[in-house]
Amino acid sequence: MLYVVTLTYIRPMDDIKAHLDTHREWLAEHLKAGTIIAAGPMEPAVGGIVLAHCASREELDAMLKTDSFHRQNLVEYDIRCFKPALGAEAFAEALTLKPNLI
Repeated sequence: MLYVVTLTYIRPMDDIKAHLDTHREWLAEHLKAGTIIAAGPMEPAVGGIVLAHCASREELDAMLKTDSFHRQNLVEYDIRCFKPALGAEAFAEALTLKPNLI
């Protein structure tokens, strides 16, 4: 399944910046593993968006718990699950990392 995860900062920006490097390492790890398709900050800088590709909500929750932003209680999450009915060819190719999930 695909999940749109909206992270909203709940602590001062100095706290966010102190953990940004470890958060980016976490993102890179999951991009490489194929469990994150895309991620980036929102404009204005009030949080970020993660497009995740996980087998279940439980897998997603377990993954999020390993992020420094979660461990340091820096963000709140809004999580939306969806099953794409339409998508560009490049998007479909990205999902073939785990073809059994779609």
